[in-house]
Amino acid sequence: MFSEIKNILLPVSHSDDLNTVASVALNFAQRFHAHLSTVIIEADPSEIAAFASENVSANLVSDIIDSAESEAQECILKIRQNFNKFITTHNVKYIPSSAVGRERNQDDAITISLEALDSSEENALTWHSRLADMTLVPNLITSSNPRSSEILHAILFDSGRPLLIAPPQTPQSIGNRVAIGWNGTAEAALALRSILPWAKTAEAVQVFVNDEYQRSGPSGESVIRYLQMHNISASLKTFGNVDGKVGIGLLRAAEEFGADLLGMAAYSQSRLRQMFLGGVTRDILENMNMTVLMSR
Repeated sequence: MFSEIKNILLPVSHSDDLNTVASVALNFAQRFHAHLSTVIIEADPSEIAAFASENVSANLVSDIIDSAESEAQECILKIRQNFNKFITTHNVKYIPSSAVGRERNQDDAITISLEALDSSEENALTWHSRLADMTLVPNLITSSNPRSSEILHAILFDSGRPLLIAPPQTPQSIGNRVAIGWNGTAEAALALRSILPWAKTAEAVQVFVNDEYQRSGPSGESVIRYLQMHNISASLKTFGNVDGKVGIGLLRAAEEFGADLLGMAAYSQSRLRQMFLGGVTRDILENMNMTVLMSR
């Protein structure tokens, strides 16, 4: 079944990343009996040479690279320490990445693997994400990792799979009340299909539409009928803008509904246009306070 979730990718490139997504990852793994594929994205210290001025001596550049290498190794050590603590604290079963999928998990224990990716392999992360049922990343608002945005957008644009973004604070629940932002686009259709595993077990589901958000495509009423075909009862809600912004209006409406999970399309316009003019995706990323599923 398409909606089954058995492999969740957790990319980490900073010692705090695993901590910020731990509660969400555990919730998903327990809900779907899924495996957590954790990958460390190793920094490439040589990249810093590209930022060195022409007036900087070769010796100084070498020192900078050596320092960056030392910091990168220290960061990896902290990630591995946090990983081991995560396994022990939550009684998660470790298995080597090479053994994932070779044999079924007979005792339904939560399983996790760890693999290091060389950042010099440009497509390594997105290739991994294409064989994950979803990828879970930290929240950009609270992340102290300067690469968080780069990782998020690489997955969003190049994986072909749904992306889940953890909320700023540890959530009390995920998927009990599901909000679905709908605008008729292909991206919204993928988000709708991807959120079905949660919607099927949620206590309440609501579909949100807005005239400014709507593009050419099926209406909100059609989405309600589609969900009914999957034995999901949902209500339809038209929301307005807040401070002239559709994204803030969507978040406000989802909060009023009591949603703890929001599914939506990402970047119906180009990312560059949203960067300069603002947009729904940007507003969500900068103001979200719940778990968000995005599809592009």
